[in-house]
Amino acid sequence: MSTPSTLTMPEAITAETPMSLKEQLARAERLKKLKYGALILPLVLFLVLTFIWPIAALLKRSIDNPEIVSAFPATSELLRQWDGKNAPPDAVFAAFADEIVQHKGSPVFAAAAKRLNMELPGFRSLMMKTARALPPTAGASAREALVEADPRWEEPATWQYLARNASPYTARYLLASVDRKYDDAGNVVQADADEAIYVNVFARTFGMSAIVTAFCLLLGFPLAYLMATQPPRIANVLMIFVVLPFWTSILVRVAAWLVLLQSEGLVNKALMLFGLIDQPLELVFNSTGVYIAMVHILLPFMILPLYSVMKGISPSYVRAAVSLGCPPIRSFWKVYFPLALPGVGAGCLLVFILCMGYYITPALLGSPKEQMASYFVAFYTNQTINWGMAAALSAILFAATLVLYIVYTKLVGGQDMAARAR
Repeated sequence: MSTPSTLTMPEAITAETPMSLKEQLARAERLKKLKYGALILPLVLFLVLTFIWPIAALLKRSIDNPEIVSAFPATSELLRQWDGKNAPPDAVFAAFADEIVQHKGSPVFAAAAKRLNMELPGFRSLMMKTARALPPTAGASAREALVEADPRWEEPATWQYLARNASPYTARYLLASVDRKYDDAGNVVQADADEAIYVNVFARTFGMSAIVTAFCLLLGFPLAYLMATQPPRIANVLMIFVVLPFWTSILVRVAAWLVLLQSEGLVNKALMLFGLIDQPLELVFNSTGVYIAMVHILLPFMILPLYSVMKGISPSYVRAAVSLGCPPIRSFWKVYFPLALPGVGAGCLLVFILCMGYYITPALLGSPKEQMASYFVAFYTNQTINWGMAAALSAILFAATLVLYIVYTKLVGGQDMAARAR
């Protein structure tokens, strides 16, 4: 007769059956992954806190619009329910008048007035004038009090503009960064001629970056090839000269080029001494000086990826092609250059991305016609304190960087798959 403590047959078999080899391996693999995860967890947290979170916070600022909702929460809620065709109902006037009286003179009210004035100049004066003219308690006569303070409150267009900003998020900054804006009906239209500057700025930024990248490739490819084909002793000496500029500040190098390229600088004096020119050339405060300095600064970023790839290409490939009757130049382009394309892509990507964000070099060596997108980011960040516009311009540059990286990944991935197939 069995007791309560007696195990049944299946339970006894389960208790006595040892863990299978497959389960032991799976358990060991899980423990190994947990150990690896614990090792890289500090790095992941560091990247999230110092890289991913700041970028996400900056991109969020490009659509943030908290000023109006913070100052006029009740009015914003009512305006979101308004059809926008005729003048809003009395409840909107009453809520707006009460919140103006409640918040006037406060930082919240000032921030809301400043935000409205960014998109429609003169709205700040309207808000301040209305705040001074409103009585302490408007009550049922809020509509009359607002219209008496300024007749523009009777126009639906004024309330339509306020309603477009009665949301915690807005696309206004992103639209402005591509020369678009909202009209009175809330439709996206082309910005006015005096405001449509950013498309040209981005075209200039990408164009200058492409030109600098092309010059760096033309100058860096032969030097990287020379370094890769020389004995280690000579290659190490050349590498020292390539990385030597990294020991000097970018600002110092730009200032040095400013001294060298000016009218009485060493470059103009040398050209006049050899009789190549009769009068000094204009080499600074124009695109010429900007290109010279940026190519000098960014050239090592092209050479190093090229050299790292070329160093792994065996010279026997080209010799084999030549021995089979292919001319040397054709052998180079058909055999060596395709193998060096990953280095070309990496170098061009690195130089182009770095060039898009340059600010000091165009600011010191260029004229207003050479200022890139980073100049306007700094302008909105440091002078006008318009973080939304600065974040929107940065978002465009960030999107361009992602597109370039995706294109590079697709091209390099396709080449790797083709190489494996061969």
